[in-house]
Amino acid sequence: MIFITAKFRVLPQYADEWPRITEEFTQATRAEPGCLWFDWSRSVADPAEYVLVEAFRDGDAGAAHVGSDHFKQAQRTLPPHLAETPRIVNAVIDQDDWSELGEMAVPGRG
Repeated sequence: MIFITAKFRVLPQYADEWPRITEEFTQATRAEPGCLWFDWSRSVADPAEYVLVEAFRDGDAGAAHVGSDHFKQAQRTLPPHLAETPRIVNAVIDQDDWSELGEMAVPGRG
């Protein structure tokens, strides 16, 4: 799978609205056949920073995402709300889902 984590520093005046601003893009991406997950979180250290954790089945699914109309629209509509260019970590890994964190196993609860 292609595993991506990206940090988005949002302009302070849009920080509380970011989930609404990205809602259409988020829902369209989650509906893509090759999208495994596409999840936003807000930093507890910096309320103007959002972290996006996303995964796609393979390179073809990733290419379809970047080539989609909703991605192209996001390229136009999201940057005006950002304080800087998002930062990204992008890796291809041999997995297709989350693994358990064995070092913190919860006995009897999987």
